[in-house]
Amino acid sequence: MTTEEIAKAFKELGHATRLLVFKRLVKAGEKGVSVGTLKDELDIPNSTLSHHISSLVSAGLIKQRREGRVLYCTVEYEKLLSVISFLQDECCIDEME
Repeated sequence: MTTEEIAKAFKELGHATRLLVFKRLVKAGEKGVSVGTLKDELDIPNSTLSHHISSLVSAGLIKQRREGRVLYCTVEYEKLLSVISFLQDECCIDEME
C-alpha cells in the first residue's frame, strides 16, 4: 500500500462516527452487519450512516454485499492489516543500531 492510501484510511477512521461503525464491523467478523442493524445499534440516521459507509468503502476499509433486500457491510481485513503493519513495520528500528 502507498503512503497516500494509508493516509486516506487514517483520515476516514479519524471521524468518531466512522470509527464507531468500523469498530462494530470488526467485532462482527467475516459475517458482517446489516446496514439496518448498524443504524439501530449506533442510532445513526440513514442518510448520515450512508455517507459514513461510503467514506469507509472509498478508503477500501469495508466492502458491501447484498443478500436479497438486505445490505451487509464487512471489514476488508487485508487492508486493516496493511494499515496496522504500516505502523508496526519500523517500530523501534532505530534502537537496534
